[in-house]
Amino acid sequence: MILINLLPHREAARKRRRDVFNVSLAASALVGGLIALAVFLWYEASISAQQGTNLALETEIKKLESQIKDISGLEAEIAALRARQQAVEDLQSDRNLPVHLLTEMVNQLPDGVYVSKMVQADQLVTINGVAQSNERVAELIRNLSNNTPWFAKPELVEIVAGTVTLAPKDQRRVSNFVIRVRLVRSSEAEKAAGKPLATASAVLAAVSAPVASVPVVEKK
Repeated sequence: MILINLLPHREAARKRRRDVFNVSLAASALVGGLIALAVFLWYEASISAQQGTNLALETEIKKLESQIKDISGLEAEIAALRARQQAVEDLQSDRNLPVHLLTEMVNQLPDGVYVSKMVQADQLVTINGVAQSNERVAELIRNLSNNTPWFAKPELVEIVAGTVTLAPKDQRRVSNFVIRVRLVRSSEAEKAAGKPLATASAVLAAVSAPVASVPVVEKK
């Protein structure tokens, strides 16, 4: 006996395949959504952790900035104290500068040179005088430059020819000069000399001897 199936089996198979495809599509979408959610949560957690780290770093940076400001203030105070200390030391050492000035002028003044006036303004000394010749002036400048640590950078400001009358019929040609030189402080002079220099008492004893060619220093 021959059996004939008259049911629409092709449409039923097509429907089953469509249902399987829809289920697979829904499952894929669900899995994709779960993966996206997991990635999103992971990024959120990383961002929150980084923000916490940044906040902690900002707090530490503010603390460090405050400490840096305190250190800067301390450094400024230390610099001011050092400046005041240096000023006091300079004042103490400068008390004997006129003594050293007169002593060194006596020691370095060559024969044939007469100093008529000296003016001291801070550490700058202007020397006015008369010399027998230009060579004597050059010798004085060399002495002030090379033979003493108490003077630095001697500079010839002016030299003018002149005459001096020794007797009614005896007139001689001379050179009137102006020299400017810097008087060195005691600490600098000691470094330049490489050893401790004479004390004030010894210098005063040396200056106490009569000197005819060196006048009183004018200080501005």
